[in-house]
Amino acid sequence: QVQLVQSGGGPVHTGGSLRLSCAASASTQTRCMGWFRQAPGKEREGVASLDNGDNTIYADAVKGLFTISRDNAKNTLYLQMNNLKPEDTAMYYCAAAPYPHCPIPLRAYWFNDWGQGTQVTVSS
Repeated sequence: QVQLVQSGGGPVHTGGSLRLSCAASASTQTRCMGWFRQAPGKEREGVASLDNGDNTIYADAVKGLFTISRDNAKNTLYLQMNNLKPEDTAMYYCAAAPYPHCPIPLRAYWFNDWGQGTQVTVSS
């Protein structure tokens, strides 16, 4: 089990950028890592994932706009979000899976360690 502590997020205007961080208490280099989001009244949805080979998968809604990456030396996962829209408003969560590969499509059940969540609010 690994503890995940998130930072970043906050309010931003349409078209703006934010970077979310997720610091792990131990190395996650060999694990599938993911970012999820949940808007009020909606189910949690997968946003992006990164497997042990640094292969990435993105939800269609964020392709070309969001970038998932990690710094293994810092045990930290990132989500760079560009050209944000009001529909990106949600609580964002990072997650670690006990497996090296990530599922397609990205599903929450695959992950067993979760960050505390951070709010992203995009206003027009």
